[in-house]
Amino acid sequence: MAPRRKKIYEGKAKILYEGPEPGTLVQYFKDDATAFNAQKKATIEGKGVLNNRLSEYFMTGLTNIGVPTHFIKRLNMREQLIRQVEIVPLEVIVRNFAAGSIAKRLGLEEGSPLPRPIVEYSYKNDDLGDPLVPEEYIIAFGWANQQDLDDIVALALRVNDFLTGVFYGVGIKLIDFKIEIGRVWDGDFMRLIVADEISPDSCRLWDMKTGQKLDKDVFRRDLGNLTDAYTEVAKRLGVLPTNTQPIKPTLIN
Repeated sequence: MAPRRKKIYEGKAKILYEGPEPGTLVQYFKDDATAFNAQKKATIEGKGVLNNRLSEYFMTGLTNIGVPTHFIKRLNMREQLIRQVEIVPLEVIVRNFAAGSIAKRLGLEEGSPLPRPIVEYSYKNDDLGDPLVPEEYIIAFGWANQQDLDDIVALALRVNDFLTGVFYGVGIKLIDFKIEIGRVWDGDFMRLIVADEISPDSCRLWDMKTGQKLDKDVFRRDLGNLTDAYTEVAKRLGVLPTNTQPIKPTLIN
C-alpha cells in the first residue's frame, strides 16, 4: 500500500499535499462549498471535479499567452500538480461590473459597468473576514512592496483580459473575479505568478442574454443547484468530464 501523503494545508475548497518532487505540491479539489466566511456550508457532488477541470483550462490558457502560473499538469479527476509557492497574503480582486461588496459600499446598482476595471485587495485572514486593505497598508506591513504591487496589477489585468475574452466568446459576462499570487524563487531571483485556482468559485459569471448567475452566488443566494451552474460553464467552454451527473447537494451544518 502506498504511504499516506503528507497533508500540507487544508482550506475551505482544496487540500494541498506534498508533491512527488521538491518544489511541487498536489492540489486536491473538494466538493465542499462555503459562503459568508464558512458560516454556510454544503457538500456539492461533483463540484471539485468541475473546478479541477476548469482551473486546468484557465491556467493552461494563461500559460499559452505567457502569463506565469503555478499549474504544472492535471493528475486525475480531482488533483493537479502545482509549483510550491510562497503565497502573498492578499486576495487580488478585479471588478468589471458592480456586484457584491462594492455595490453595497458605494450604493451602485448590481451589474452596472464600472468606468474601468478596478483592482482591489483584501487581506487573507478568515478570522477577520478577509478585510479590504489599501496599498498603503500592504506596503507598511510588508506583505508586498511597491514593485510587487505594480507587477500584481499588471498580472491581474492580463488575467482579466484573457478571462473576459474567453467568457465573452461563450456568452458569459465576467463581472469580477479574485486570484492569489505566489512568489517563486529562481536562484536569487524572485518572480510573481498566478496561484490558487481560477474557477466559478472565484468569479462572478452572468449569462449575457438572461443575466442568470453561473457562479458561487447560486449557492450564496440559494438560486438553484450549483453543480448545474458550473456544468453549464464547463459545457460552454467544452471542458466537461464525461461522468459528472448533477446530484442534489447535501447540506451539512
